[in-house]
Parts: sequence; C-alpha cells; structure tokens
Amino acid sequence: MDYEKKGNFRPDSVFSKKIKAGKRRTYFFDVKSTKANDYFLTITESKKRMDDTYERYKIFLYKEDFNKFIETLTETIDHIKKELMPDFDFDAFNRKTFEGEMNHNNNSESPADTAVPPAKEELPPPPAENSSSPAPPPAEEDLKW
Repeated sequence: MDYEKKGNFRPDSVFSKKIKAGKRRTYFFDVKSTKANDYFLTITESKKRMDDTYERYKIFLYKEDFNKFIETLTETIDHIKKELMPDFDFDAFNRKTFEGEMNHNNNSESPADTAVPPAKEELPPPPAENSSSPAPPPAEEDLKW
C-alpha cells in the first residue's frame, strides 16, 4: 500500500527488538518516528492461530507516559514475583536463548531451542595431602547460574 499517495504518514521504524515467547507467540518492540521528529514505542503481541494466520494486539506508548509505564510495570511484576509466586524460579527462563539474543553466527539450530551452556563451576583447589582441614564449601552465589 502506498501511504504517501493517500496523504497518510506511515511512521518510520528506527529501532526494533523481538522476543520469541514459546512456539506461537512473539513480542515486537518498535521505536517509530513522527513527522515532527518525535518518537514513540509500539509493543505488539503476535499470536499464530491454528489456521496459520496471525492475531495481533498493539500498545502505543508515548514519551510522556514512559516513566509511569515502567514504574507501574515494574511494581506489578515485583508484586507477582515477591508476593504471589515467591517460590517460583523466574530465572529458569533466562537459561534459554531467544531469537536475536545469541547465535549471530548463522548456526543451523533454532535459537529458541538452544540452551545456554552452564557456566563452568570454579571448584576450590583440592586440599593439600598434608592438610587435615577440609576445604570450605563454595559460596551460595557461586552455585547459581
């Protein structure tokens, strides 16, 4: 569709990020410019339907709402993590790579299906043969991913 012929202005995308969320859902974060050289954010959720068509929902976020949006989003997510689901391991989702975040080397594997290899655990040096005291256990933070 030729937007210029109809007198409509189509905002230019100046920055984009994509998050693949499962097999059928993708989120797009697009920064767009206006005729007046202003910028806004569109957040799009795209879901693939069973008939291979897509269902899309958009949020338009303008600069005057950025701080309120981030503050409320952070507060809401913190409430879920700390109050409603304190025992859930949300970091488990960070262990998988998502499209665009890793594998920039044109690997044939699907990035969404590739797990990040665990970090090498640094083990304490073995105790000296003449030493009678055992080595201290690794700190808790050393055992985390």
